[in-house]
Amino acid sequence: MAYGRLMLDLAGTELTAEEQQILQSPQVGGVILFARNIQSREQVTALNAQIRQASANLLIAVDQEGGRVQRLRDGFTPLPPMQLLADSVVQNPEVGVQLVRDTGWLMASEVLACGFDISFAPVLDVDRDTSSIIGDRAFSDQPEMVITLAQAFIEGMNEAGMAATGKHFPGHGGIVADSHLEAPVDHRSWQQLLDHDLKPFVALSKQLAGVMPAHITFPAVDPDSVGFSGFWLQQVLRQQLSFDGVIFSDDLSMKGADVAGGYIDKAQLALNAGCDMILVCNCPEGAREVLQMMEHQSLAGSDRIASMGATKSVDWDKLCADSRRTRVVQQLKDISRSK
Repeated sequence: MAYGRLMLDLAGTELTAEEQQILQSPQVGGVILFARNIQSREQVTALNAQIRQASANLLIAVDQEGGRVQRLRDGFTPLPPMQLLADSVVQNPEVGVQLVRDTGWLMASEVLACGFDISFAPVLDVDRDTSSIIGDRAFSDQPEMVITLAQAFIEGMNEAGMAATGKHFPGHGGIVADSHLEAPVDHRSWQQLLDHDLKPFVALSKQLAGVMPAHITFPAVDPDSVGFSGFWLQQVLRQQLSFDGVIFSDDLSMKGADVAGGYIDKAQLALNAGCDMILVCNCPEGAREVLQMMEHQSLAGSDRIASMGATKSVDWDKLCADSRRTRVVQQLKDISRSK
């Protein structure tokens, strides 16, 4: 089943008439919700049902990583930053790795129970306190630790019925700059990246159903920013890493994407470089421009995107009665208190 290749956001907590019409375009294949769209579990479940009514061929996404990046809060389990979770593994490796797996399962289960398909997770960046935007969102500044824990987290997500998306390829943890606010440049060599940041993506390429590239330029490797680079997306990710899942652009409204020009330029370059689905969020005018361009071109949909859909239906009441959830929620509370 081919899905449209554009993922958009919404203005509020209910679909407007204009949004209902836009979501019916064959070029639109996904919706991502942000904090402004979410008031409660009941409300967001109803909103997702509205989205499904507008079109059956839509992927519904959210960022529910834990810590600072947690859009679903009221009525949901508070998730610690992944770095805090990883620190517990050092104290008791066997119990800690199982808790990471259980946390992936719990996060995915709660998200699926509200009608979403995916949370864009896990973060595979290798960092502790270098990057201003990653930091404690990363499991660790040790690649091997990131691999071990991300694999456990992915296993938990998959068990719940959710596909995993690794971000931010090939690694956002080596520089201070925030790509939401500026266009970061990382001057490390190919070998330095291969020996460090790329390791989780290399090791987990077969476990990932999706990958999201970073809005970063690595001039010692390739002159183009990763999300607009055929070298990074085709030669490295597709060919060298043999990744055959979905490549999502990061949000094209981020300042780090502006190196490619205006919205039409950014969208065209991302698609040409190999992105299966592009995200245009927080700029309705830019989203309309891109949608009109894609409709004018009658861009073919992507069969890959359908593979990101939820594979299980989760009932909220049954989930709340699950002893595994009760146990994991308590463990996470204990970790958060001890920090």
